[in-house]
Amino acid sequence: MTTVDTNHDHAHGGHHDEGSYLTPRGGFWSTIWAWASTVDHKKIGVMYLFAVLFMFFLGGMAAIAVRLELYEPVRQAMDATGATTITGQLFAPAGAESIDTGNQIYNRLFTLHGAIMVFMFIVPSIPASLGNFFLPLMLGAKDVAFPRVNLLSWYIYVTGSIFGVASIILGGVDTGWTFYTPYSTTTDADHWRVFFMVLAAFVLGFSSILTGLNFVVTTHKLRAPGMGWFDMPLFIWAIYATSIIQVLATPVIGITLLLLLFERLFHIGIFDPSLGGDPVLFQHFFWFYSHPVVYVMILPGMGIISELLAVHARKHIFGYRAIAFSSLGIAAVSFLVWGHHMFTAMGELSSTLFSALTFLVAIPTAIKVFNWIATLYKGSIALNTPMLYALSFLFLFSIGGLTGFPLATLSTDLHLHDSYFVVAHFHYVMMGGTVIAMVGGLHHWWPKMFGKMYNETWGIIGCLLVFVGFNVTFFTQFFLGTQGMPRRYASYVDEFHTLHMISTYGSWIILLGFLVHLFNFIHSLVAGPKAPPNPWGGLTMEWETESPPIEHNFHHEMLVKHGPYDFESVVPPHCDEAEFPLPPPQEGAGH
Repeated sequence: MTTVDTNHDHAHGGHHDEGSYLTPRGGFWSTIWAWASTVDHKKIGVMYLFAVLFMFFLGGMAAIAVRLELYEPVRQAMDATGATTITGQLFAPAGAESIDTGNQIYNRLFTLHGAIMVFMFIVPSIPASLGNFFLPLMLGAKDVAFPRVNLLSWYIYVTGSIFGVASIILGGVDTGWTFYTPYSTTTDADHWRVFFMVLAAFVLGFSSILTGLNFVVTTHKLRAPGMGWFDMPLFIWAIYATSIIQVLATPVIGITLLLLLFERLFHIGIFDPSLGGDPVLFQHFFWFYSHPVVYVMILPGMGIISELLAVHARKHIFGYRAIAFSSLGIAAVSFLVWGHHMFTAMGELSSTLFSALTFLVAIPTAIKVFNWIATLYKGSIALNTPMLYALSFLFLFSIGGLTGFPLATLSTDLHLHDSYFVVAHFHYVMMGGTVIAMVGGLHHWWPKMFGKMYNETWGIIGCLLVFVGFNVTFFTQFFLGTQGMPRRYASYVDEFHTLHMISTYGSWIILLGFLVHLFNFIHSLVAGPKAPPNPWGGLTMEWETESPPIEHNFHHEMLVKHGPYDFESVVPPHCDEAEFPLPPPQEGAGH
């Protein structure tokens, strides 16, 4: 392929008085105002990063609370005097007479966990933070196509998150994070809690649409001279495919949630059968958006993994075009499979069709996994924190993908539907995929974003803790699901007690791992050594500029001369050949 290198004459000297984007411009208040009104994609990306990490913390705390509640089954017993006692109920108010109060609080906790993690964390997580920061840098551009729209999408995100947090402060909602009718139309009918949470999801959708639109136009129009479509880093391909889904699918959920609010406020019969509506219609609308959005969550993570494996194995990515097209293939097929969430509510023909279509998604995904493993073959693998996260992703995401087969097969899904098997599968894909990839990407690009190195040893310890804790938490849930434990219940029979205890212990290990990362990053910002411009020897364009980048990204217009993964023939920018030696030429070698 015609491939990329950027212009190497790095105008040393005169240009270097331009400060990095982190350099304060004036006093404290003027710096605050500069950040609040900035149109610099890097600052907006950093603000998104800290906002989504805060949401991750809130959602994670709700998850820990759910696991603590499930540590013991809730029991209602009668003592010798005939008085009722309740055991195992962690979050019920003292002296609660009935089991219902505790169950309601449990329902609010898992709804809170799901709604925050999906709408406020995982959908915007990689595109809005790392995507915003690195997409223009990797394209050799000065900024995104619409910088002011980018700032607007940030404020829309903040507004939506405020509505979500308001509903938490008002006591939380117990509709489930999917807002299924009739729960979401009848629960707390005289209260604003559900209204605020649904409104939060509605408002956040606009942020997704604007960000996606911005990235599509930027990718089409602002590539550096010499960069064709097949000279782009695979991270750009993944963000591009994600953006197409965001722009096309998000309006559907916007309209659906608006209809839900109208029904709730004005009692219009859209989803309520007593008013002539259809509750299953909501599920069709919701999943027509939400299944493509599963790939909005995972595709950017896949893009990160392509970068990590190529750079940290110092190897040309295997099957570049196949990985690029598989991103678009996943985006296309994602719109055709929403019905597999509703096998138990559909006829035989439609169930069979959706089951067959669901298996199609496995093909482009398997192409990616095969190519990633082939990239590692004979690579010069550095077992640092980003690479360990990439390897963790390959293991965990493969389990997540393979456990999708029993759920896509009608005969087995009837048994596994709405059980803990679904919870485990979903978390292996979403957390074992997206979150693991994001944390790996954060370690990979942290030196470039903030100009500081983190402690590698503590990074590896954190990674191992997260990996072990994750498997202890969620692998046990596959056994719970196959044995018949339904999800979303605060109580269970004694046979499930041991597995629930193990799962709860695992959640504590995950928490410990993320705390290690948190303290490592804080230490890096406060006292970490200064990062070189290209610590890993990457070839994509973000490594051409300083760490952290200057305000306008590059000192001069970038020119593309080689490919993003030509490690066999190009010495990385800012590096000498002694550090990253080129392999000896092989006879008959060629791409």
